Amino acid sequence: MSSKSFADLGVSKPVVDALSKRGIESPFAVQRQVIEDVLDGLDVLVQSPTGSGKTLAFGVPLVDLIAADSRRPSALILAPTRELASQIVDEMEEICKARALSIAAVYGGVGIQAQAKRAARAHIVVACPGRLEDLLQRRSFTLDHVDHLVLDEADRMLDMGFKPAVDRIVKKISNNRQTLFFSATLEGAAGQLAKAYTHDAVTHVNKPDLTKVGKIEHRFIHLSHEAKVTSLLHELENSERGRTLVFVRTKHGADRLVKKLSRSPQIRAAAMHGNKSQNQRQRALADFESGKVDTLVATDVAARGIDVADVTHVINYDMPEDQDTFVHRVGRTGRAGADGIGISFVLADQARDMQKIAKSLGLSHEYEQSGAPVSIHSETHTRRSGRGSGPRGQGQGGGNGQGGGNRRRSRSGSGGGNGQHPKQGKGSGNGQGKRSGGRGQR
Repeated sequence: MSSKSFADLGVSKPVVDALSKRGIESPFAVQRQVIEDVLDGLDVLVQSPTGSGKTLAFGVPLVDLIAADSRRPSALILAPTRELASQIVDEMEEICKARALSIAAVYGGVGIQAQAKRAARAHIVVACPGRLEDLLQRRSFTLDHVDHLVLDEADRMLDMGFKPAVDRIVKKISNNRQTLFFSATLEGAAGQLAKAYTHDAVTHVNKPDLTKVGKIEHRFIHLSHEAKVTSLLHELENSERGRTLVFVRTKHGADRLVKKLSRSPQIRAAAMHGNKSQNQRQRALADFESGKVDTLVATDVAARGIDVADVTHVINYDMPEDQDTFVHRVGRTGRAGADGIGISFVLADQARDMQKIAKSLGLSHEYEQSGAPVSIHSETHTRRSGRGSGPRGQGQGGGNGQGGGNRRRSRSGSGGGNGQHPKQGKGSGNGQGKRSGGRGQR
């Protein structure tokens, strides 16, 4: 299974060639799990974290299932944030060109008329629910011809209160559609939504494996609330650190923290949260990627779906709410075989909850080495000063999944070639043919 190439999975030659031009040489675990089932026309439920390669897991087979002469839009991808929608378009644009397809993003914060025209002409629309409903009410285009529906980071859409809008949108799409449901969890409300939207779906679980892909040094720093800013400055003024993500709980907290960090001449920080305009968010992300800004202070919602290379440090300035959030945050470093450092600030009244998270992730030893909860800043740095003071932790990567259900194969053509690179950049090629999934359900 692990040795299969994109061609072995049934991906067309134009798409394989486009991937190869981008240096993408072999599928990630989630792509090996999912691509064949999508090409077979099956509904799929996929539990997989950000950064695991899930965009191409649905993007690659999706472009092979759509013909250049099909009525538009033929596919709808729903995403919770503007950043994620934009990144999906960036990730899929060149493989779409390889099959003579067009793709367009739909999200708020930008001019609605030009966006509506692009979306109406696109084979694939990647949309945030709110702006999509605005365009549908304006009759800018219709979802009558959508045969493929993708819900990406569905759990986050629920967290952001989009369920009513998503329900209304899904009702406008044919019951005979193919539905691809991607989420960090398939339990609770996300699992119920998955069952409601899919039919005879195959389930794949791609759990993060903290023993693979890069080495992450996990450090837990016990401190008082009053010592947090000083401790953060201590970490960020370390000359050996590189691009750093700092996670906070609130939008206002992000802005306040950036102002405090700006007092240090050694730190170039920017904030990323939902109250920023689209242009501000894009500029902050571009500055972070280019190195103009070396520290990005972000809320969980704003950072969802952002995949920036070469993040050396992730700092949990505010404690993550649960295990999944911890993995989502710290998993932004230690990618592509590189080492990284995850630092978590722990207040005395958070110690028990953080200990549970650490234990659930196999990090009990690292947590125990951090010492007992303290409230004096000097004690914290006596115990935990320096970049290399903590024990070596573990990395994060892909896992293994399994599927069930009946396979329905009714498609023609395949390709040769292979491909993949952790960053998964861009390429080009020529389009051809159409694949049809034997759906006949819903």
